[in-house]
Amino acid sequence: MIEAAMIWNEPNNKSHWDPEIDPDWRLFAEMAVAAGQAIRAAHPTLPRVLGGISPIDPAFIRNMESRGVLDQVDVVAVHGFPLDWNLWQIGEWPAKIEEIRAVTSLPVWVSEVGVSSFGAEEVQAWGVERTAELLVGKAPRIHWYSLYDLPRAWEATTRHREAEGSSYYRHFYMGLLREDGSPKPALDAFARHAPALGLCQWFHFEDHRLDEAVAWMRRLGVRHLRTGLSWADSFRPNALAWFDRQMEALAEFDVTVTFCFTPEHRGIAPHHSSPPQVKEEFAAFCADMIRRYAGTGTVRAAGG
Repeated sequence: MIEAAMIWNEPNNKSHWDPEIDPDWRLFAEMAVAAGQAIRAAHPTLPRVLGGISPIDPAFIRNMESRGVLDQVDVVAVHGFPLDWNLWQIGEWPAKIEEIRAVTSLPVWVSEVGVSSFGAEEVQAWGVERTAELLVGKAPRIHWYSLYDLPRAWEATTRHREAEGSSYYRHFYMGLLREDGSPKPALDAFARHAPALGLCQWFHFEDHRLDEAVAWMRRLGVRHLRTGLSWADSFRPNALAWFDRQMEALAEFDVTVTFCFTPEHRGIAPHHSSPPQVKEEFAAFCADMIRRYAGTGTVRAAGG
């Protein structure tokens, strides 16, 4: 059911980790080491992936190596959106991967890559084709972000919000499917490159799109999926029932599950991007989820 466990998401992006509290990433490194050890204790062979970095920064990987993090993971990962947010061109993708390979011998996954349809849906379709041309065969895993547009009634997970100007609104146009579930031209382009291209799709708590997403992934021939189980959501009523439903629905895919999001009441600051007060609590959550879902292909009853 779980192909790999990813420790956090974009730890070098202030939308996901607070640099004011942890400017040198010492606290993140200590948490990641604890999580990596806990995952290994729960499962002796499951690959552990350092949360995909954004921006792609070799200095961050060197920092993690110096703090012992790379000894507790088996893969590093990168995220890139050169047509929307990055200050580099799409043709630089192979060079960006090589920048990371130059500082670590670990495999490098592309756990998020995408192009928005904010400017034009035809640009997004071209972006799928060009991304596949540049990356297929260059990285062991490529997860396209994402299957669905983010519903406009929700908020994008970013610290910047509307202060980003048009950059903020691009978050809502990353899907191959529009919010209403209708396909964009990019869907056909993606289908031509599946299963070499996988998907990254975050499911919100009790997400109404789950079953339809599974149907679309079957239709597209997707094999590899990246999604998340939120530590913060684990404190909601009926959290395990939702986690069980989500993971059982996704059981036929090779899932990289991302563990992230600090519960407000367990953070140094009351925010999902805060380092936790007690790093072992996050590590225990990772281990619990691995024991519950990894390797069996079945789920226990909620509360079991």
